[in-house]
Amino acid sequence: MSHAYDKTNPPPTARAFVEARRAGRFLSPYPGPVPATLAEAYDIQDEAIAAWPDRIAGWKLGRIRSPLDQQYGAGRLAGPIFSRNVWQAGAEPTRFPVIDGGFAAVEAEYVVALGETAPDRGDWTAESVAPLVGRVLTGVEIAGSPFPGINDHGPAVTASDFGNNAGLILGEEISGWRDRLPDLICTVAIDGEPVGRGGAGDIPGGPLDSLAFLLNLLHARGRRLEAGQLISTGAATGVHDIHIGQSAVADFGPDGRIACRAVAATGAVS
Repeated sequence: MSHAYDKTNPPPTARAFVEARRAGRFLSPYPGPVPATLAEAYDIQDEAIAAWPDRIAGWKLGRIRSPLDQQYGAGRLAGPIFSRNVWQAGAEPTRFPVIDGGFAAVEAEYVVALGETAPDRGDWTAESVAPLVGRVLTGVEIAGSPFPGINDHGPAVTASDFGNNAGLILGEEISGWRDRLPDLICTVAIDGEPVGRGGAGDIPGGPLDSLAFLLNLLHARGRRLEAGQLISTGAATGVHDIHIGQSAVADFGPDGRIACRAVAATGAVS
């Protein structure tokens, strides 16, 4: 399937999100008719991807909880992660931009780095995807949108704006992950206060089930996963709202920690 979207003149909803993100300004109310289905939401997402001035470095997964999973026919949603918004954690807190008046959150995640380009098929399972995985790393997904109500109107709205993704901070590679994955745990604190505890076992079906879901979804959308792309497999401790000036630490125990700080977006995307 080709994606023959007009990069210079995307439809109104996609254009509004792209322009707001590029300018670093909040957007309210939702800019157009609310998508009724995930298929409609992914159409908006694809139109915005075509208009965004960056390449896709990977994808994020987010959970759709009951009873909305039944209503929308899926237990997860997906969104693109762009290369300019992938950062490597270091000794100092990683600074990430937040749109003033929009939405922002941090999520401790287990990140799959694909070791090879996935064959184009739509019947993947957690077992069959395992050989595709090159590495598993710790990470913090930066959830973010110019629309402050991005998570308040159901998963289709969330999916429509890049799946509510604003970046990914990469931590350390997890050694021996094939044997350890089900037992990995982590915590998140914001400004020194604990806000979440969980692990790979809190992701429904585990991180590899997230990867299988994504591969099947992208197959249906006429897209594919390529070697080296990063898959942020889902919030292991929950979604934790964060505001400009606040700091967060995701602690993965023996697999390291990631410190980060929210700063005001400058609107310098070109």
